This record gives sequence, structure tokens and C-alpha cells, in this order.
Amino acid sequence: MKNTLSSLRRRTFLAAAPAALVAACSGAGKTGQAFASTPSAEFADSEWRTLTKAEWKERLEPLAFRVLREEATERAFTSPLNEEKRAGVFHCAGCDLAIFNSDTKYNSGTGWPSFYDYIPGTLGFKEDNKLWTTRTEYHCARCGGHHGHVFTDGPAPTGLRYCNNGVALTFKAA
Repeated sequence: MKNTLSSLRRRTFLAAAPAALVAACSGAGKTGQAFASTPSAEFADSEWRTLTKAEWKERLEPLAFRVLREEATERAFTSPLNEEKRAGVFHCAGCDLAIFNSDTKYNSGTGWPSFYDYIPGTLGFKEDNKLWTTRTEYHCARCGGHHGHVFTDGPAPTGLRYCNNGVALTFKAA
């Protein structure tokens, strides 16, 4: 019994350690936000946070609603933004907040638009335990819309990969 408990504790620690590292390195300190549901002072009174489910459904296409408001994931390799290579800015499809500069986008090979950094103050983070491991999920700091997850397998200079649902973004060319 003692060996079993020790083994379970070790596995729990090993499974949680990468997520803790992601949370520590993900830029949560840049925004001052621990969770997406706790907006920074800049967005605490945002009208975007008061919209009802019905109002969001009116504003968004069905897949965008499922991703942004219900934390779904679009199928890999289905977003045209995955191939977007022009200079510009990627915005939240929910509230139009500028989130990623195009110079931080790279081809991760995962099938979703990926970035190694974001515009400071635009994201909130929370723990996601929906699958077999703990991951760090990120949301738009203004409207709370779900965008994706951050991983520690990205390129320099951050080593992070913000894996974003394409349907949660719009692109504005420079």
C-alpha cells in the first residue's frame, strides 16, 4: 500500500510539473491574471463580459460560438489562418481585441495557428484538466473567449507555443 501511494504521488507530481512550468512561463505575470474569469482592471467592466449566451450566439458563427464560449476545439488543418503569412495582427473573433502580432506566428506542424508570444495584457490563463493531463488554457482578457492552450515546445525566444483555434481569430493585414 505504501509503495502504491508513493508511486501515485510521484505520478501526480510528474504529471503536474509541466503544467506548473507552463503556467509560470506562459506570461501570466505579464497580464497580472491568474484565470481568464478574473479580468485585469483594464477589462473588469467590459461590456463584452456581460453578453448573454443568446447574444453571443447571435454574434458568432456556430463553430466560433462553440470554441469561444464553450471551450470546444476546431479540427486541425481546417483554418485558413493556419497558412496566413502576411504582416498584420490577429484579433479575437469575439471582441476584436488585438492578441498576436504576425511576427510571432510560426508553423508548428500541429494544424492550428501557433504563436510564440502574445501582446501583453491580452490573455488570461487557467488550468484545464479535461483530458488525461493538466494543461494551461488561455482566453481573451477582454471578452473571456476561449482561444487555445499554451505548451512548452515552442521556438526561441520564449520556448512557448500558443496553439490557437483559427476560428477564434480574425486577421487584419498591415
